[in-house]
Order: sequence, then C-alpha cells, then structure tokens
Amino acid sequence: MSTHELYTIPAELSTWDVSMTGAARFTWEYDDGRDRMLALYQKGKDKQWDSVKRIDWGLEVDPYDVLGIPDTTIAIYGTPLWDRMDERQRKDVRRHGAAWQFSQFLHGEQGAMICSARIVESVPDLDAKFYAATQTMDEARHAETYARFLQEKVGLAYPINEHLKALLDSTLGDSRWDMPYLGMQVLIEGLALAAFGVMRDITTKPLPKQILAYVMQDEARHVAFGRMALRDYYRNLSEGELREREDFVIEGCYLMRDRLRGRETWENLGLSRPEVDEAMECVDRSEYLRLFRSLLFSRIVPCVKDIGLWSPRLQKAYADMGVLDMAGQSLDALMRQDEEIAETIDAERFAQEERERREEVAETIAAAQDTSSA
Repeated sequence: MSTHELYTIPAELSTWDVSMTGAARFTWEYDDGRDRMLALYQKGKDKQWDSVKRIDWGLEVDPYDVLGIPDTTIAIYGTPLWDRMDERQRKDVRRHGAAWQFSQFLHGEQGAMICSARIVESVPDLDAKFYAATQTMDEARHAETYARFLQEKVGLAYPINEHLKALLDSTLGDSRWDMPYLGMQVLIEGLALAAFGVMRDITTKPLPKQILAYVMQDEARHVAFGRMALRDYYRNLSEGELREREDFVIEGCYLMRDRLRGRETWENLGLSRPEVDEAMECVDRSEYLRLFRSLLFSRIVPCVKDIGLWSPRLQKAYADMGVLDMAGQSLDALMRQDEEIAETIDAERFAQEERERREEVAETIAAAQDTSSA
C-alpha cells in the first residue's frame, strides 16, 4: 500500500525540493585524523544492525493503544470535551496521537539521512566524512523501521509538521558546512532522542520499546558526533559568527517547541472549530505535556552549552522556555544509559528465545516418548 493512502492529510507534493547552496569539499589529506572521531567511526561500523532481523516484527500492536500508556497523558483527558466523546472517538484520539508522533519521527529520520549525506559532502575533514557516512546508513535504517511500523502496525500516517519542515529547510538551505550539524545533530536529533527516551521508558508494549531503544542506541552516537565536531570548530569563531549560530538555535528551539502542539491531529478527528480550539487550550494547559516538553530539551540544552553557544541571551531564551535547568544534564551518562537499555532488551529477548527453544525441545522429546510407550 502506498504511504499516501495512509495520510490523514493529503501531502502537498510527492517530493519536496529544497534548494541547497554551498560547496562539496574533497580533501587529499588521508592521515589518521582525530582519535576520538575515528573511535566513534569504528563504533558506528561495529554497531550496524538489520531492522528486519533485530526487531521482532511478529509482535502484535493494537493501533488504538500503540504505547499502552494511561489516558491521563492525553491533554483533553478529564475535560468536558473528553467527557462528551464516546469510546469510538476516544480510540481515534489515541490512534491519531500515536500516528502523528511516529510520523514526525519518520520524517525527521529522512531529514537526518539527507543532512548526514550533506555533511559527507560539505565537511572539510576526512574523519568526519567517514563517520557521517555511517550515520547516513543509520538514518536510512531508522526511516525504514518507522515507515514499516506505521504501515504494518498503525495503518495511519501524517505528513511532515510545518515547524519541522521549516527547520529542515533552514538547515539544508544554509551554505555554511556546520549548519547541518547544528540544525540536525544538535536540535532535531537532540529533541528526537529525548522524545524517544520518554516514550521508550513509559511504553508497556514490547515492539515500540524495541524500536525506540535500538534507534536511540544509534542516535546517542550521532549527538556525540555533532558535539565533537562543533566544539572544535566553534572555539575559533568570532563573536559575530557565534551570535549568528545562537540566533539559529533560538529560532530552531522555538520551532521545535511549537511543533509539539500537534494541532493537525485535532483538526482531523471530526471536531468542530470551537472543539479544536478547546483541545488546543487543553494542550497548552496540560501539566503532563508541560513536563514532556521540558524533558524533550534535556539533550539539546547541555549540548548547546557544551559546544560553546552559551551567551546570556541564549540562556534567557531557555529560561523563557522553562528549560534552562536542563543545562546540568550529563550527556555522557545519558548516552551510556541508552546503550545499556538496548543491550538489556537484546539480552532479555535472546534469553526468552532460548527458554522457548528448550521448552519446545523438551515437549518434542516427551511427545516422542509417549508415542514410543503407546
């Protein structure tokens, strides 16, 4: 089935053309490069995986309860609007919410794939080109995985959100080689990584938990790549050049915050215009979503600080967003945790498969003995 048949809102075009400027840079310096970058490149090669084989696609998913989380996480829960809905409408709210979230993950991963390829093309250092090439493959795998999940398990999809589209447009349309790093590796990837983490930790369903954990294992390396490359480069920029990057970060963070409101989901549930406005008021007042939005910046804020963009005006913007306290998060600790969770899920799965195999062998032997006795 074509993905266009799953879209709740018709996609404007079958393809979206973004005009890109800047130079493709070759380098004839084939030295060993930076040890840290080459170690990350080696890890990127070692950690490649096949979504067809690593993920258990045989697991069932209820499209009306994709994550298995309480209704209290829905912004309109307990409001007059929720009380007026019958169970069919409530099921649609759950399904559309999950479909919208995973659709934005999917579109973001395709954006990350394009940006990674752009980095391979434009970054001047060979060791960074090497790593970005492995990331391009990672992002292709992630897009493949989320597309399959939406097509086979949810059966519903949303086009790219206008705010995510705007940030991708700004990121890819800039001629400076560091902007795909800043827009994708720091902002979009950082936000996605935090969103994946929140959902990975609260879902009670094994298939989305596997997908989110395995994707996060890759994404943690990608954010580390952005930190490493930009921290080295930004040390040598002028005050004016740093201010331009901070302007981009501030605008991008507001775009990412606003995209989380998801107005289009409410507009496609058959609600009246006043009911859509009522739902959006609930979204803006929701304490759960306020906390969720705050947690989503847990990866971005410390990363921005780490790469050297930390002027008083940038701190003020984060204070206005209510996320300044996230600057104290340890990115290295979060990355280690992401690795460990994915490895734990693998270990538990393989242990369960081994137990099932032994039980099957035992049953086969017992059945053969019963036949023999008879």
